[in-house]
Amino acid sequence: MLTPDEPRPVLLMNTIWASRSQVHDDLTTVAGLNEFLGFPAGEDDLRAFRTLRQALRDLAAVLTQDTRAVAQNRDLARAVQDLNLAARRATEWPQIVEEDGKLVRHNEGEGSPADRALASIAAEAVELLTGEQHVQLRACYAPGCVLYFVKDHPRREWCSPGCGNRVRAARHYRRNRAGD
Repeated sequence: MLTPDEPRPVLLMNTIWASRSQVHDDLTTVAGLNEFLGFPAGEDDLRAFRTLRQALRDLAAVLTQDTRAVAQNRDLARAVQDLNLAARRATEWPQIVEEDGKLVRHNEGEGSPADRALASIAAEAVELLTGEQHVQLRACYAPGCVLYFVKDHPRREWCSPGCGNRVRAARHYRRNRAGD
């Protein structure tokens, strides 16, 4: 199971995932995008999020020096351009509001909710890819995995406990098989 604590850019990248039999894409339909966002979006939004996701996966592959087959054929110049275009797609600013006697921050902005979410994820991605945390971004090298994660603990080597278990099971199998 993936951790929901990953940064939103990583969660978007990981809408492409693998099972034992195939690679899956959670953003093939508007309904899939709606589930990811938690609110309704349209076909144009789906195309924009798929473009941003590919740019993020390409940039993560370069940054992590990802050698997995799924990370090949990346276009760095296009990825940088697509990320920057997404980041400036909507303008957003903080606002303070009073709710039940408490002061709460809300973000207001121009553009549709999907445009604002796209721009916000893109802005977070710029920080993730260029900020202090960039050295913690990792590709998961468990057999068949296509995911990325942020190494948030010194001993973390896999995107999920399930991937770690698969690696340990494969290693155990190889050791015991070699003894036959």
